Amino acid sequence: MHIIEALGRIFLSTIFLIEGFRKLFFREQTIEFMEAYGVPAILFIPSVIVEILFPLLIIVGYKTKVASLVMILFILTVTIIFHTDLSNEMQLIAFLKNIAIAGGFLIIFARSTGKYSIDYKIN
Repeated sequence: MHIIEALGRIFLSTIFLIEGFRKLFFREQTIEFMEAYGVPAILFIPSVIVEILFPLLIIVGYKTKVASLVMILFILTVTIIFHTDLSNEMQLIAFLKNIAIAGGFLIIFARSTGKYSIDYKIN
């Protein structure tokens, strides 16, 4: 079962790694999108760092509780800012997807990591 838990951490984190790196290649479009919702461009780099660093920590299982809590807060913040027009079907789907992903990170936060993690090895 430990391998299943490790795969779950990888699956949950992959979307953020891909999006974090994608943002680096589409910097201007991402900043324009953020600014259209009132999010200042200065938050571009911190958002990329969050989307790359903390999922990597979750994948390797290091500081997993802190990393999953950061991801929960990030996802809920992004959801509230960008996906609250629930009359738009695509926004509703994005809202529900984000809530489901936050739920996955909540489970990681609530549980100890399995033996396939750095946290397990150092404790």
